[in-house]
Amino acid sequence: MYVPSHFNEDRLDVLHAAMRRIGFATLVTLGPDGLIASHVPLLIDPEPGPFGQLRGHVALANPQGRGPAPSVDALAIFQGPNAYVTPSWYETKRRTAKVVPTWNYIAVHASGPIRFFNQPEALLRLVGDLTARHEAERAEPWSIVDAPADYVAGMLKAIVGFEIPIARLEGKWKMSQNRPAEDRAGVVDGLQRVGRPAETAVAEVMVASEAAGDRS
Repeated sequence: MYVPSHFNEDRLDVLHAAMRRIGFATLVTLGPDGLIASHVPLLIDPEPGPFGQLRGHVALANPQGRGPAPSVDALAIFQGPNAYVTPSWYETKRRTAKVVPTWNYIAVHASGPIRFFNQPEALLRLVGDLTARHEAERAEPWSIVDAPADYVAGMLKAIVGFEIPIARLEGKWKMSQNRPAEDRAGVVDGLQRVGRPAETAVAEVMVASEAAGDRS
């Protein structure tokens, strides 16, 4: 991923928190027929070091689970809040008109060797962990044990689990850090006035980053 220095985010706790919050990624591998991608929920475990490990599963019928090139790492792409930025929000537009549109976004790329597995006990643990993660905030969380055991066992036969010990981890927080303070303020105001969830989320990231002194 191309990451200019002012957009770089390399703090492990921040990257892990973003991956955990997003929870859903595009998994890209190289197979005998070329690149293949699946869109899957993923768990991030802090161990093993130095960057942690990803866990998830794909359908047994998905060709991605069969024969990925062992010499090429898998890539998981997490995409966070993103929104279009019009140059009309920049103070610089009023001063010089030397501005162009752009897009603000968060992205995390995690890559490493992928290992697939189909042991029932390991799959049950994986599905249980995924379910617990995403049901945790519900008033009445659903649990894997709420379904009949024989039904769950049958469903597990239809998936393949995988693990990716992360060998490389990159984060890009493109949040107008390269713009003057008055332009950034204009972007935040513009995004908040649009008011849609995506724009509001990007504005919140920008405000939080300013408050934390994260701007390069």
